[in-house]
Amino acid sequence: MDVVPVRDDLADLTAQQVQATHVAQRVGPGRTVTFASSDIDVSTGGIWRGPLPVPQHLRGAVVAIGNFDGVHLGHRALLAEARSMADAAGRPMCALTFEPHPRTFFRPSLPVFRLTPADMRASLMAGLGCEGVVELAFDAALSGLDADVFIDDILMDQLGVSGVVVGTDFRFGRGRTGDVAMLVQQLARRGVKASALGAVVDTAGVPISSSRIRDALALGDIAGANAMLGAPWTVRGQVVHGDKRGRLLGFPTANMVLPADNRLRHGIYAVRVLIDGAWHAGVASFGRRPTFDDGAPRLETFVFDFSGDLYGRVLDVAFAGWVRGEEKFACVEALVAQMQRDVEKARTILV
Repeated sequence: MDVVPVRDDLADLTAQQVQATHVAQRVGPGRTVTFASSDIDVSTGGIWRGPLPVPQHLRGAVVAIGNFDGVHLGHRALLAEARSMADAAGRPMCALTFEPHPRTFFRPSLPVFRLTPADMRASLMAGLGCEGVVELAFDAALSGLDADVFIDDILMDQLGVSGVVVGTDFRFGRGRTGDVAMLVQQLARRGVKASALGAVVDTAGVPISSSRIRDALALGDIAGANAMLGAPWTVRGQVVHGDKRGRLLGFPTANMVLPADNRLRHGIYAVRVLIDGAWHAGVASFGRRPTFDDGAPRLETFVFDFSGDLYGRVLDVAFAGWVRGEEKFACVEALVAQMQRDVEKARTILV
């Protein structure tokens, strides 16, 4: 299937904070569904984490359902289809997603490498025309809902959907018994259209998926990951104090600790860093610093032509290309010489 063009002309939603009481909602006989948090924060793309039903401005929306991890080209096609359906019907459009990732819930000892945290995911979707994100806590109660209960109580009663868009591999309900055919049939009986999109494929005809992007990042294949994402893969984190070694070597770095589930290959990368609304070129090392302490993995970013105090700031770091793998050097002088070459290579990549 060809990639559906996505809209990039929609402004972010107005920032506001509306507090709501965190309660469990009765869903069918003896069932409860809870939420990941207790508020709606439109400043992060309109995430509704409060109790059902949804607020009035999201009720009756055309809803795109999925995990949307990474908001890759396949997700963008699905969101574009939902946006098109909503525009044609004069309805709002929102996404229904889940936290934590269902695979992490079922296998907590093997947490999924998350490509985008919830707030970044919501912001990306807002930029694609999504007017809100309904985030359900994926827990024992939700995973235990029968498929027909999910349709009747969640989609119809609580969200009041006017349309639904999913991928053709969508499964839902206890034991994954619900499929696209059931969804289409059940919603049609209620006068609601459901649309299922096939996978978006790359130039080799292979379906794009979050799993493939995770695998690409684990290999350091930034070009491949970014091609499937349709945008640079970006991480967000708070700058923390390190050992100040980079400053002594002539390369002061902004240090960030990435989530424990991160599987990015250890190595050196050409990056861009968002500081005060402007992107700055740089080079980043992700790894254990084997020349020195071989410690816990850390992202250390040297921002070109920048001076300023970044400690405590929350920064976005966008990955543009692979420079080299992580190495252990025999002496500091050899490391500094290589770092100088890394800077030059990164500058070339970022031109």
